[in-house]
Amino acid sequence: MSEAKSSRHLANYHPTVWGYHFLSYNSQFTEISTQEKHELEELKEKVRKMLVETPENSTQKLVLIDTIQRLGVAYHFDNEIETSMQNIFDASQLQSENQDNLYIVALRFRLLRQHGHDISSDVFKQFTDQDGKFKEILTNDVQGLLSLYEAAHLRVRGEEILEEALTFTTMHLEFMVPNLSNNSLKFQVTEALKQPIRKTLPRLGARKYIFIYENITNAHTDLLLKFAKLDFNALQKLHQAELSELTRWDISALDSLPPYMRPAYQALLDIYNENEEVLAKRCKSDRVNYAKNEMKKLVRAYFKEAQWLDAQYIPTCEENMKNALVSCAYMMLSTTSLVGMEEFISRETFEWMINEPLIVRASTVISRLMDDIAGHEDEQQRGHVASIIESYMKESGASKQEAYIEFQKEVTNAWKDINREFLHPTEVPMFVLERVLNLARVIDTLYQEKDGYTNSKGKLKDMINLLFVESVKI
Repeated sequence: MSEAKSSRHLANYHPTVWGYHFLSYNSQFTEISTQEKHELEELKEKVRKMLVETPENSTQKLVLIDTIQRLGVAYHFDNEIETSMQNIFDASQLQSENQDNLYIVALRFRLLRQHGHDISSDVFKQFTDQDGKFKEILTNDVQGLLSLYEAAHLRVRGEEILEEALTFTTMHLEFMVPNLSNNSLKFQVTEALKQPIRKTLPRLGARKYIFIYENITNAHTDLLLKFAKLDFNALQKLHQAELSELTRWDISALDSLPPYMRPAYQALLDIYNENEEVLAKRCKSDRVNYAKNEMKKLVRAYFKEAQWLDAQYIPTCEENMKNALVSCAYMMLSTTSLVGMEEFISRETFEWMINEPLIVRASTVISRLMDDIAGHEDEQQRGHVASIIESYMKESGASKQEAYIEFQKEVTNAWKDINREFLHPTEVPMFVLERVLNLARVIDTLYQEKDGYTNSKGKLKDMINLLFVESVKI
């Protein structure tokens, strides 16, 4: 075999920036004290009381639900919030209050869409002129524009009024930012333009919104703010304990197993076997078989890419996309994310998942294309299998920039498909759809401008620090 054939392509990734940091998270460090638990429980019940006693279908109720969700504590009040959102949806079919208030109309629309209610985008027609353009007078209402901007990210295919809304709000908000005198509002707008609520990872969004909420002068509720801070820190300790266990497991596996392929293979076997043992006690071990089968598909897709690279073959767009949608690992991760969940998940749900429903395919398309766009040049320089960008350029004669634009359109449409899949009635429970949505959010977070996963010393390091290292100051 020639030297060229036998040599491996190396990415020359930088070493981990964390070293053995997470090993320091022992049980004493991550323990939540009895006093903390007691205070959290007290505050939770006070927030629940506040939520229940706020009048249904009122502006105050909408704002409170939105605040609770953005602070990351809504999971404590799922039943109460679902009941309220159903009531709000029912009332929205009639004449509701504040129909001429852009902030409230857009907020109501976004919250209802987030909860799967198919509220019509026609509610925004009153804010447009006869030619379908949004009225210029709206540019005096920054809060309204921001609310409409966030709502527009819940659009589905064919909603032209929301396409217009996104263009209109983005243009005016970007123009306004430098001149906003309210620092809190300026920060909110800047963060929203970087990443809207719909595309933001919930825990990361909660960490950022705690800061925003605290700095909204004379508008935040001290009770709710304190509860959100304590709850974030409590969850962070739980995550720290889990990270510590994962780090220990990984290191012991590396120390005890021989080199090359066996460590990775043995590690996979170990983790699947461990899951089977745990889930067998709950009569759920059959879930692991679905995860194993998806992993096998992933490995076969990797092998196909290795064959193409070895043969210096540039596949057609169809060939590349068919294989790349598997090799990006999102189909495997979508299925695997359900394996250990406490909630009841039927066999039909797993069968639905592995048959590539629209939402899973859309999330996978987002992953594959954003990855290929962000990492295209670096990957080709080090010798990497042809990406979908290379296939498209060869097949269509398009330039690199034209390929980027074309596939960015596909990413945009995939987000619309995700939104469509959330609208009632859904084929599977909402919490299953949310797992797939969160995977799409991960990619949007890491690959917006460049490959933040491979080059993890910058934005990704800061995110990990906020989520798993630095607690919120009470």
